[in-house]
Amino acid sequence: MSCGVESSIGFLGPTSAESYPHILAAFHQGLKETGYAEGQNVAIEYRWAQGQYDRLPALATELVSRKPSVIVAVGGSASGLAAKAATTTIPIVFVTGIDPVQIGLVQSLSRPGSNLTGVTLFTAELAAKRLQMLRELAPTAGVIALLVNPRNPDNSAGQVSEAHNAGTTKGQSLLIVRASSEGELDAAFTALAE
Repeated sequence: MSCGVESSIGFLGPTSAESYPHILAAFHQGLKETGYAEGQNVAIEYRWAQGQYDRLPALATELVSRKPSVIVAVGGSASGLAAKAATTTIPIVFVTGIDPVQIGLVQSLSRPGSNLTGVTLFTAELAAKRLQMLRELAPTAGVIALLVNPRNPDNSAGQVSEAHNAGTTKGQSLLIVRASSEGELDAAFTALAE
């Protein structure tokens, strides 16, 4: 990863750069605020799985072979777990929507341990609040649908479980619809309309 710059960063994501414009903008802004500019004093190697989550381990291994100073793993637990499996020495900063302790990403929230640290958004735990808001917006809705990507373990497992529990508690019928590609999205919305 050398191109005459001081540091290098590996960036691992499950989809594509087009899916993360706000994350990439914030990432570059944060680098700028700490005195780093891509191509000037830091090189960034991007690896995107293009929605094929099973490619993440190979992409993480490829990044590790480039010997970056740090790996940033975005887009959920799958990226963080792939990076963790690829190295025990290169620092990894992850972003996930579920409990990183529960999935074995870190040892504890207060002391992550080893070479990992990051941010968790605990999005699955917000399912009850989302359902409450939907019920307020559409109080006569008999069924509420939850669209999830079955390839993304963060929303295909945690969010479905939490939403189902919240729906049961509130007496709300939920329809779980799964789609992981544009073609599947079209079919999912067609099924919902019926």
